Amino acid sequence: MDGFLNLNKPAGITSHDCVAKVRRLLRLKRVGHGGTLDPAATGVLPIALGKATRLLQFLRQDKAYWATIRLGMSTTTDDLEGETIAANAVTGLTIEEVAAALQQFQGTIEQVPPNYSAIHVQGKRLYELARAGEKVEVPTRVVEIYQIEILSWRLGEFPEVDVAIACGSGTYIRSIARDLGIVLNTGGVLASLIRTSSCGFQLADSLNFEQLETQRQQGTFHPIPPASALAHLAVVTLAVPFAQRWCQGQKINYHNSLVPGKENNNSTSALQVYHEDSRFLGIGKLVNSDDGELLIPQMVFESPQ
Repeated sequence: MDGFLNLNKPAGITSHDCVAKVRRLLRLKRVGHGGTLDPAATGVLPIALGKATRLLQFLRQDKAYWATIRLGMSTTTDDLEGETIAANAVTGLTIEEVAAALQQFQGTIEQVPPNYSAIHVQGKRLYELARAGEKVEVPTRVVEIYQIEILSWRLGEFPEVDVAIACGSGTYIRSIARDLGIVLNTGGVLASLIRTSSCGFQLADSLNFEQLETQRQQGTFHPIPPASALAHLAVVTLAVPFAQRWCQGQKINYHNSLVPGKENNNSTSALQVYHEDSRFLGIGKLVNSDDGELLIPQMVFESPQ
């Protein structure tokens, strides 16, 4: 049971709640998730099972969403869960104006996270400070927005625009909704959010809790293996004696330890390390030394027998 679950998170519960429910369903102690989703949001929540919890840091960091942004409103949480600060009917706004404003959010941008978020400030999470009524300056962060595409546009007293967003880790879609409203001088909130992709996992391949429970009862549930989740990382394959030494925490000479013909280490700093019998051993990295290039263990997943 050491691997990953591509969970389709339902609305109304926290990511922590999802971890607890998976822990109960699969009767596992070690369960973790690969990126928080707000309670109201749905979609892909990568879940690590067993020893795979130690691999979460090595997963891909890109994410994608379908979001609905409602214009004409502002709330304390930058979505529909918070108290309304302002609500004013929008007139005369065109889809062309919205599209032009959205262009400002593509690329590398500075973003102020929502006041109600899990970021630590002064030793506490922002949402704890906000609930206590404390006013703090929320630090900006640099995030990467790869693409924003308008999917649909609905006119009305409070017009809504549906967008597909591809972005890097740490991006708050609520902040994009809020800031779009500021640029358009209308106010804006996030009305709904579905995460369609996260850490390499896709919504089309996800399981909801009902499907997970059915597979567990039928004995057909199989975790996603580390090799699939880490496919973005380059691979090195170690010969038997070197595999043993590497799994014991030793630094080994990189070029002398490889199985001929299985080298593929040109693209990433972290490397998947395999035994020559194809077993996944863990994550390593290369360092330069006076003795040449060394392969050192970052995380040993399995020890060769």
